[in-house]
Amino acid sequence: MKNKLNRRSFVKSASLTSGALLTVPFSLESMANSSTDKKIKLALIGCGGRGTGAAVQALRADKGVELVAMADAFSDQIENSLKAISEELDGERIIKVKEKNRYSGFNAYQKAIDLADVVILTTPPGFRPLHFEYAVNNDKHVFMEKPVATDAIGIRKVLKAAKLAENKKLNVVVGLQRRYQKSYNTIIDLIGNGDIGKIVSGQVYWNSAGVWVRKRKAGQTEMEYQMRNWYYFNWLCGDHILEQHIHNIDVANWFIGEYPKSAQGMGGRQVRKGIDHGEIFDHHFVEFTYPSGAVISSQCRHQPGTKSNVSEVFQGTKASVITSGNNCKIIGNKGNELFKYDSKGDESPYQIEHNKLFESIRSGKVINNAEYAAKTTLTAIMGRMATYTGKEITWDQALNSKQVLVPDNLSWDSIPPVLPDSKGRYAIPIPGVTKIT
Repeated sequence: MKNKLNRRSFVKSASLTSGALLTVPFSLESMANSSTDKKIKLALIGCGGRGTGAAVQALRADKGVELVAMADAFSDQIENSLKAISEELDGERIIKVKEKNRYSGFNAYQKAIDLADVVILTTPPGFRPLHFEYAVNNDKHVFMEKPVATDAIGIRKVLKAAKLAENKKLNVVVGLQRRYQKSYNTIIDLIGNGDIGKIVSGQVYWNSAGVWVRKRKAGQTEMEYQMRNWYYFNWLCGDHILEQHIHNIDVANWFIGEYPKSAQGMGGRQVRKGIDHGEIFDHHFVEFTYPSGAVISSQCRHQPGTKSNVSEVFQGTKASVITSGNNCKIIGNKGNELFKYDSKGDESPYQIEHNKLFESIRSGKVINNAEYAAKTTLTAIMGRMATYTGKEITWDQALNSKQVLVPDNLSWDSIPPVLPDSKGRYAIPIPGVTKIT
């Protein structure tokens, strides 16, 4: 196995943070065999840190890409993002977006998408199905950030749009970047060669101290507060098992080659339970059972002062696999190291995603990650359902759920789907009591 790695060559390149990209009205035939002198119009939908990084990566992926439109719920996000993009690319290229093409509000995405050939989707994930559907209906190629929905209704919408994108020969790349990472692709090749044997069990982790909190400010409406502090509300985020831990769950689905048939687990709030922590849990533990019989134990935790661990471990009939960023190795059943990955010179998978997208558009080929991204998102939603209810949840139950988290036709005057009590606190799921329709 070590000789297999030594025969591989890798390309070195610069990179930035992850993002999500969608592409807009654009003919594959007209792009085939064209040079990078042909301009590709780019629109950024969702101008937070993730979107800003994605825009930079898209602009670096192809010198013919031009940022022409930006959209966000908040106008200050647009201005901050544009400034950051310009500063990051200072010395490489000049970034100018006309003021009239900077759109704010809930329906701003439509105006920006209509102007572009490629669109970056990096809003809170609750809006992803709506934005993806609009892009595909209007014949756009797509790069969108994970997760692709927060409820099963959104998943069904994404799966339908994914099929339409396939029929239209549109490119769809999704920000589950481990699938574009060379270390993980080396391991999947070895799994495909039979070097690990059949995967029978595994453990996947995203345990950390947690993420940002945006406290309520005087004068904010309830809608603005939840939109600003979106990570802590399920209709916008889906809980951290979905928004963050989805990466590790996706690796399990990918390596096993299946999606789980059921999930059962536990979770709750022990540490992160402040007034600005909304309605989500601070820890989840789920057992996913796959049709082949494999069982994956899934852990994610947001608790300061605890052990951090973002990795995946799998036990096969011939050997075990450990993957953690570029630190990937295969261990024999006697504890001997059979393979260790050498990451020297590797390009960032976040940049590779965008490189592959634009290469595919330029060449007239088609990449479509939407189906597996939707099914991995559903896997994480199924895990959340299991921890919230304390019940075993099957794949079909999760997929066919009628629970609506994201309302239609939102505006700044809309009442959010969850509201605080008189003390400013939100209802928390209770295992054994909470039900999923």
